Amino acid sequence: MNKIKNGLIAVLPGDGIGPEIMTPALNVVKAVAAKFGHEFTYKEAITGACAIDAVGDPYPPETHELCMQADAVLFGAIGHPKFDNDPNAKVRPEQGLLRMRKQLGLYGNIRPVMTFPSLIHKSPLRVELIEGVDFMCIRELTGGMYFGRPQGRSEDGNTAYDTCVYTREEVERILHLAYKFAGQRRKKVTIVDKANVIATSRLWRQIGQEIAPQYPDIETEFLFVDNAAMRIIQWPKDFDVLVTENLFGDILTDEASVITGSLGLLPSASIGLHTSLFEPIHGSYPQAAGKDIANPIAMILSSALMFEYGFNLPEEAELIRKAVTASMEAGIVTEDIAEDGKAYKTSEVGKWITQWIIDN
Repeated sequence: MNKIKNGLIAVLPGDGIGPEIMTPALNVVKAVAAKFGHEFTYKEAITGACAIDAVGDPYPPETHELCMQADAVLFGAIGHPKFDNDPNAKVRPEQGLLRMRKQLGLYGNIRPVMTFPSLIHKSPLRVELIEGVDFMCIRELTGGMYFGRPQGRSEDGNTAYDTCVYTREEVERILHLAYKFAGQRRKKVTIVDKANVIATSRLWRQIGQEIAPQYPDIETEFLFVDNAAMRIIQWPKDFDVLVTENLFGDILTDEASVITGSLGLLPSASIGLHTSLFEPIHGSYPQAAGKDIANPIAMILSSALMFEYGFNLPEEAELIRKAVTASMEAGIVTEDIAEDGKAYKTSEVGKWITQWIIDN
C-alpha cells in the first residue's frame, strides 16, 4: 500500500470515547516508532459533532487539508445523541464521515474478523463454529446508495427515495483489491451481491465473472447477500476474503464483528487514493465518554493496521498484536471483557500494552 513519505500522521480523535482511546493508541505508536527507529510527527484536527459545535462543519477544510498532507490518518469515532435523536437536523456528524471518505478517495474498507483464544467463550456462537475463524471483509466505501443521487424526500414528507449507483471503475477497483489480499491469504474470494433483484448487483456479478479468470490460482464464489448473512453465522470458517458493495458491507461487517464477542476488539483500515485511514469499528459510545472505561484495543489494533497497510511495516504491526494478546492473556482488560478479576481503566490497559512493547 502506501509507504512513509513525510512521516506525518493526522490524528482525528472525534467524539465520545474517541479522545480517550486515541491517547493509548498514540502512545503505542510512539513506543513502536522509538523501538524501530522511525520518526513521525502528529497533528490533531477536529471532525464530527465536536467540529459542528466549534465551526458548524463536521469535516472542516482545515481537517481535510491535514489529511491530504498526511501519510496516514488515525481516526477515533464520531457521533452524538443530540444529532441521533433529531431527525430534522440539517448538519450531522455522519455527513462529515461520508465527505471525508469521498474527498480522500477511501474506496476500500478492510475489516479483519478473527477470534481471540482467551475470549472465545464470550462469542454468542458455539466454540466449535468459531474456533480459528480468520477472514477479511472488504467493503466498497465511496459508491452505492450512500452517495447516489437523487436522494431526499417529497415536499409533503411522506415519500423518501435513495439511489444506488455503481460504475465499472468502482467495482473493478474494489474487486482487484480483494483478489490482492486473497493472494496473500488462503486464496478464496467471496463476492456478495443481490443480482437476482438489483441492477447494480448484476453489474457487480458481471464484472466479477470477467475478473475472476485473471486470478486462476484463487477460488471465486458468488453469494446473494441474504445467503451470505446466514453463512457468516453457520460456517464463518468457510470465508477467507469477502467483498461487497457499500450498504451490504455496512451490515455484514457488523454482523461478522459479533463473532469475536466484543465490538471493542476489532480494527479497520480504509484504503484511499490520497491517503489511508485507520479506525476502530465501534462507535463513539457517548455513555462512556470521560469515564476512562472504554476498551482501547480496537484503536490500538487499528494502529497496527496503519503500520502494516499504511507503511508496509508488518514486523511493527505484529509486535503490537503480540502486546495486545499478552494483555488479554494477563487479564489486563477493560470492564466490557473482564472476567471475575479486576477490570482495568482505559488508560491502565494502554500503559500496560505500551510498557510490554518497550520491554519486548
